[in-house]
Amino acid sequence: MGKVFTLAEVSQHNSPQDCWLIISGKVYDVTKFLEDHPGGDDVLLSATGKDATDDFEDVGHSSSARSMMDEYYVGEIDASTIPMKVKYTPPKQPYYNQDKTSEFTVKLLQFLVPLAILGLAVGIRFYTKST
Repeated sequence: MGKVFTLAEVSQHNSPQDCWLIISGKVYDVTKFLEDHPGGDDVLLSATGKDATDDFEDVGHSSSARSMMDEYYVGEIDASTIPMKVKYTPPKQPYYNQDKTSEFTVKLLQFLVPLAILGLAVGIRFYTKST
């Protein structure tokens, strides 16, 4: 196990002349690799100052790329200095079921429409009979 660094210490190494990354709890000085990185130096520089493990894993690096990392290893990260990822949970919303309202309206119309037709028929019958 190498030297243990805090996130603040590693974050200070964030330039093309001095670039350190945190990947899987380990700290790497990738300054000499910036020019040779297939994805360009911007990718590495944008990953400084944070835990870059997800960024590294999402790309799907080869086993040879992973073995290359050993030569850039400088130490470990103090995990307690890395902020925990907070999972976003949306605020609770009042429950409103649009379908129940529509269902009630449909049932009401199924009752009222035939009743209105019946009332109209009775009214017409009554009116025509009395004249």
